[in-house]
Amino acid sequence: MITQRDGRTVRIQESGLVAGKVVPAVPARRRGPAAGQAELAQVAARAWRPVESERLGQWELRAAGGFTRRANSVLPLGEPGLPLDAALLAVRRWYDERGLPAYVQTASGPDGVPEPLCAELEQRDWTREVTAELWTGGLAPVADRAEGAGVVLSREADEAWLARYQRKGVSDVALRVLGWGSPRSSEVESGEGPSVWFATVPGAAGEAPAAIGRCVVDGRWAGFAAVEVDPARRRQGLATEVMAALARRALEEGASAAWLQVEESNTGARTLYDRLGFAPHHAYHHYRAPDGSGAGRP
Repeated sequence: MITQRDGRTVRIQESGLVAGKVVPAVPARRRGPAAGQAELAQVAARAWRPVESERLGQWELRAAGGFTRRANSVLPLGEPGLPLDAALLAVRRWYDERGLPAYVQTASGPDGVPEPLCAELEQRDWTREVTAELWTGGLAPVADRAEGAGVVLSREADEAWLARYQRKGVSDVALRVLGWGSPRSSEVESGEGPSVWFATVPGAAGEAPAAIGRCVVDGRWAGFAAVEVDPARRRQGLATEVMAALARRALEEGASAAWLQVEESNTGARTLYDRLGFAPHHAYHHYRAPDGSGAGRP
């Protein structure tokens, strides 16, 4: 008796056997591409480029008028070059000058253990406001999941795309964050920066698109974001179509691995990404400074 992959068994005459071996069980899930946490943090940061940034040792202070914490928080990739209390005081003053709350982005490793900075911030009354996860997966399997039919790709977010985007009242600053990497960017023209693609599934005449998405291609990595579907058109595979179309374009540009960010509470998106072969790599958190002037206690 031989057990097939689908669990069925078949009987084969012993005289008809030439050779055989035991095939191990298929792993419970595919592992994402090998990548270090620091590499992914930098790739994700380049996908949400701030309008203004400044270095504090190995910390990057980022500001973009308050549009998305990812572009309005400190990214610590090492030591700040100052004692921690002095560094946090400098951070709060920098954001105070721009009329923005001070946030620090930290992470928990693949094993779930938080960075030491998390405990240091909590001891100083910084509040963890948001926790999300960065997931990784292979790019080719995403491209193979659907035809991408009916998906229109563009280098810029036009009015139709913005009409479906869940963040209402998108400002010029926000558009600069979303569209960084368009052909108008000198860094992209010189081949030194990521490129950005926007996907749209047109809706009925006069209506917002049925689905949208965004992809940032950066070396071997393709980052997916803003995948949104008209509530009336959900469960029709449109999100998969959008991601497949973007994945094909990213493959053409030389990418091979994919990443995305998803909040813990977004069960619908997590189910979709799991089905497409993504898996959690690590969690990241945004800590907000306690109320009060940046000149006060850090």
